[in-house]
Amino acid sequence: MTRFSDRIRRVRPARGRILTGFVAAVVLTAGCTLPALAPRTESQGPVAAPGTAPTWRACPEVPDELVGRGASGMRYECARIAVPRNWGNGAASGATAGPGTGETFEIALIRIRSSKQHDRIGSLVVNPGGPGASGVDTAVYLSFGPAFGGLPAAVTDRFDIVGFDPRGVSRSSPVKCISDADLDASFGYDPDPQSQASFDAWTALNRRIGTGCGTKYGDQLALYGTEQAARDMDAVRAAVGDDKLTYLGYSYGTLLGAVYAQLYPQRVRALVLDGAVDPQQKLIAGSESQTKGFERAFDNFARWCADNAGRCPIAPDARGAVTSAIDKAKVSPVHSRDGRQATAGWVFYAVISSLYTEAGWQELARAIDALQGGDPTGVFKLADAYAGRGDDGHYSNLFDANMAVNCADEAEKPSPQQIRQLQSQWRAKYPLFGPALAVSMFGCVEWPGGRDPYPTGKAVGAPPIVVVGTTGDPATPYEQTAALASMLGVGRVLTWEGEGHTAYPQTACITDAVDAYLVSLTVPRAGLRCPAR
Repeated sequence: MTRFSDRIRRVRPARGRILTGFVAAVVLTAGCTLPALAPRTESQGPVAAPGTAPTWRACPEVPDELVGRGASGMRYECARIAVPRNWGNGAASGATAGPGTGETFEIALIRIRSSKQHDRIGSLVVNPGGPGASGVDTAVYLSFGPAFGGLPAAVTDRFDIVGFDPRGVSRSSPVKCISDADLDASFGYDPDPQSQASFDAWTALNRRIGTGCGTKYGDQLALYGTEQAARDMDAVRAAVGDDKLTYLGYSYGTLLGAVYAQLYPQRVRALVLDGAVDPQQKLIAGSESQTKGFERAFDNFARWCADNAGRCPIAPDARGAVTSAIDKAKVSPVHSRDGRQATAGWVFYAVISSLYTEAGWQELARAIDALQGGDPTGVFKLADAYAGRGDDGHYSNLFDANMAVNCADEAEKPSPQQIRQLQSQWRAKYPLFGPALAVSMFGCVEWPGGRDPYPTGKAVGAPPIVVVGTTGDPATPYEQTAALASMLGVGRVLTWEGEGHTAYPQTACITDAVDAYLVSLTVPRAGLRCPAR
């Protein structure tokens, strides 16, 4: 795997019910099961050729499949458009399927419109991050309104909510080349393989994954990068009939929005980039930044645990309890009733999963406490939600797409010797997360298909862009917020002094500022900081 997913904002309600409030990540929801993906059949309707208007059809089956029902007063319509596999720019132009070949990818769209809509401004295009998360799913979840953590009426009354699955993701010509067995092996592997034999086996696993994907897709893998997807997003803008783009991007979606702003600055109406990725960080620097973010978030969790012993059964020393659980799992993993072993990797990813939202802290404490008593159910629940693993042992294509996009984007390829050195160095500096972030870089080192790095410049000619950062964000650390705003040249930083991954719409202060910008183009005042509560 590559470094921990920057991804994925927003809720995953379990089928048949809605959670009260969003958690931090679409695939990281504490306390609910991974929903089935919406059907991918010919009933989705015809595919609009490049440059032609799509045919929209009613699709109530999408919210039905995800949640069990649609939101009250909301109409759901779906369409598919075709985009060139290769827009003909960057390193990917060396791949096959150039713009003159007629070969295309299909992009799945959903449009959600409130029955109370008035004085319509246009469409709000949303992306949840990842890369690899479904924007179609996210638009559905956001449609359920503020009572369930969705978008406020101030937005849904004025905009259609439009979600799209980026190329390679979910319903949009999905990439699928990693077996369930290899994903099980990857997530379950020792997060800090210290012996040379264990390190070599980890390298071999990543090489096998890369070889399998290269055999299936060849040089087409370079076509799943962010710049290509940003150009697709302009096709989405045209398909919904907007002269300019209004966009809400979470986590990796901030990178997608930033690249769009550089490519099409005159076509930007308003962009909200929440959970900023610093586009100028290369693989090693980005991995270390994220390591710091997770260590800081875990320290915040441990401090909460010590201050709330009645709610945290592993108090007062949460770090000691978690470290002990991982160490014990390396030599004597707990078995579940179905025979699965709660190895060190699964325990580690349960920790990762819980840190994307403050609401996950108590669940992590209970899961570790139960594991100590011989019950790994809570650990698997958290870890499986992160991994996109269903109860039947099958995975979505989340991490296939995550690898394809991240590795197409990434030009830096550290050597195995360099990774081995970083593993040791980061273990000393960041004992819980450092080694795992170091060895995770093997994913792109062993990935085939070529590279197509995205641009990292100013959005000259674009209007002000709101960049939102959360001080306790583990996956996209707060320091990246100002870096992204500065790179764009037109960024305005909005800060939430809270915990978890991304901020909007968590509190009234954040919500009011973002709503005013989206609806009225009122830019938040410089230096605005919103309290945690």
